[in-house]
Parts: sequence; structure tokens; C-alpha cells
Amino acid sequence: MPTQSSSRPPLFVAFALVLGLTVVMLEIDAIDYAYARIGIESRWIFSLLAASLIGSGINIPLTRLGGASPRTVLAVNLGGALIPCGLSLYLLAQHAPLLPALAAIVAVGLIVHRLARSVPGVGVTVPILVPPFVAALAGIAFAPAAAPSVAYIAGTFGTLIGADLTNLSGFAASGAPTASIGGAGTFDSVFVTGILAVLLA
Repeated sequence: MPTQSSSRPPLFVAFALVLGLTVVMLEIDAIDYAYARIGIESRWIFSLLAASLIGSGINIPLTRLGGASPRTVLAVNLGGALIPCGLSLYLLAQHAPLLPALAAIVAVGLIVHRLARSVPGVGVTVPILVPPFVAALAGIAFAPAAAPSVAYIAGTFGTLIGADLTNLSGFAASGAPTASIGGAGTFDSVFVTGILAVLLA
């Protein structure tokens, strides 16, 4: 989603919100329980959380969009896209059935796309609590025996596809210097969805 100098306050607020929620869930062992349900050992949990939070401020440039000058740089966010997608691919290879997971991703992506809104200076945003519930329902509906893993996968890929990848055409017209997949507008949704979807499933 587009980010520019005026997007720093929303990004800081999103980071603070996610950090605060993470502390609360750590205190009640919700995160340990959630990651255990998808087969992630406790010794890796803190590293994954820290990498995601620190990586939320790292955007890796991919290409430039549009014909105007200066053109918008399309980037991918380390903490909001690459790390959760990597974990999702691991779960897909180890635990989750492929076809049900793909069906769940499509379902979440379609709903998130309909709910996504473009916010000037921030980019594409989605209601933070909707993707977790939709992903959990999709996991239960399409893969009852592997609902937690499928919920995480669908919540991650479905949110990124529905909010960011299907809205690339609007990035170039935004006039923002950088459009980050998994960045400011959707990082909090992806991060929280990955945890809450597993708990709800």
C-alpha cells in the first residue's frame, strides 16, 4: 500500500497497536497456544514475533509503477508479507492440504477485497478483526482436520491478495513514492489475523 512522509504517524500507531496486543497475548500465553496449534515449537515463537515486528519497518523495492514521473516504487514488506508468507508456505508443505487451503485463500481474498478501502497517505486498509474471523471460518469449512494451519495460511495470503495485490492498479495513481505490499495499511491485519485466526479455528 502507498506510503509517504505523512504516513509515518499511522504506521507508528499500527506498530504500537500490534506491539501492545502482542504483549497482552504473550502474558496470557495466547501466542504460545496459537503457534503450538500449527506445529511451531515454542523456542521459535519469540524469534518469529521479533522478526515480524522489526521487519514491519523494512520495505524491499521490487519495481516501479506507472508512467508518471516520479513513478511509485513497488516494494514488499519484510514483516508484513515475506515472513508470514514464508511461515504459510512451511505450513502448507508440512501440515495443510493444498486444495482446501487454496479454496480458503480464495474465500478470504474475495471478502477482504470487498472490504478494502484506500486511505490517502496510508494506502489500502481493511478492518483488523474481519480477516481473522473469515479465515477461521474458512479453515473450519474447508479443512476441519487442519483448521488452525489452513486458517493461518488463508488469513495471510487472503489478506495480502485481497487488500494489496488486487489493488496494484490504484497504487500508481496514488502519487505516493512507495507502495508496500504488507506494509502500513495491512501489516496489523496480517499480523493479528495470523494469530487470532488460529485461536478462533
